[in-house]
Amino acid sequence: MTTSEPAARPRVPHFSSGPCAKRPGYALDNLKTAVLGRSHRAKEGKAKLKLAIDKTRAILGIPQDYLIGITPASDTGAFEMAMWSLLGARGVDVLAWESFGEGWVSDVLKELKLEDARKIAASYGELPDLTQVNFARDVVFTWNGTTSGVRVPNGDWIPANREGLTLCDATSAAFAQDLAWDKLDVTTFSWQKVLGGEAQHGMIVLSPRAVERLESYTPAWPMPKLFRLVKKGKIDREFFEGATINTPSMLCVEDYLDALSWAESIGGLPALFARADANAKVLADWVERTPWIAFLADKAAIRSNTSVCLKIVDPQVASAPAEAQAAVAKQIASTLDKLGVAYDIGSYRDAPAGLRIWAGATVETSDLQALLPWLDWAFSNVKASALKAA
Repeated sequence: MTTSEPAARPRVPHFSSGPCAKRPGYALDNLKTAVLGRSHRAKEGKAKLKLAIDKTRAILGIPQDYLIGITPASDTGAFEMAMWSLLGARGVDVLAWESFGEGWVSDVLKELKLEDARKIAASYGELPDLTQVNFARDVVFTWNGTTSGVRVPNGDWIPANREGLTLCDATSAAFAQDLAWDKLDVTTFSWQKVLGGEAQHGMIVLSPRAVERLESYTPAWPMPKLFRLVKKGKIDREFFEGATINTPSMLCVEDYLDALSWAESIGGLPALFARADANAKVLADWVERTPWIAFLADKAAIRSNTSVCLKIVDPQVASAPAEAQAAVAKQIASTLDKLGVAYDIGSYRDAPAGLRIWAGATVETSDLQALLPWLDWAFSNVKASALKAA
């Protein structure tokens, strides 16, 4: 079946779930004040790094007694740093309902080889039973599952009087969802998600309880240099003032500062929340009126407003073999990619076949509105041929 292409196109076709779209009005010329060709330990470089930490605190509303550091290797590096530095002091519950949560499970069980570890899991599109979590133990979880489109609804399930630490991977939630800082002892995220910064730099946020653990507990395993947060038994305070462990890209730092300044200019965290929510509503309204598509997360209360994951429920496709279902989704994504209409909207490689569309604050609502007719057009045009070829 062939129909006419929709008349309008998204002005910016970047709907990747990471690295995500640059902020509206972005231009490389905005980075001309970057401190290049200088040491990051020089006065000017340290000032830029400290400014990034201070602006992050201000916009996210992070408590003053929490420490914030810039890490290598994006959110992955930040979260690995946390696990290797803090886990092992007591039992740990690890929650998993998508690919990255499963990765943390693997690290706890196969790399750190913690014997007193429990996996509490759910399938894609669902949350685990949060009442099973034992907060006398440390708890490892993602706030927003980027590859499943499922998030925890809030922090109410975490008690204030917990004995263990909570380690939260918040990389596709920070700046888009209301993080309960008083319930989080370690929080990590990257620049490349909601604010559309460049990759390879992460952030780690530590509560006073996490600092106390670092200063009172020494892991049994050797600690790689890139993970070392403690010097002579005390927290390395300089690290949390911008003295990074390794050399950061000052160009990327400037890019992040540009994104933070944009966030300030539009009204800070409430405005970022509102933009993501408005984008998610555009997709939700389309799903409600479109019979061939549905959310991977059936329950609205746990549905992400950033990494929106979708499944094809058209009867012919849903009843076909798994490889045929995957072929239809891949053909939709590749068709729109080749036309320059939508980039990188296929589901994550380990996730169920479908589509994944980023709806974070740097995406314009008008671009999502323009995308929707193209999704319908692509589905109607590729369905038969993709099923036949598979």
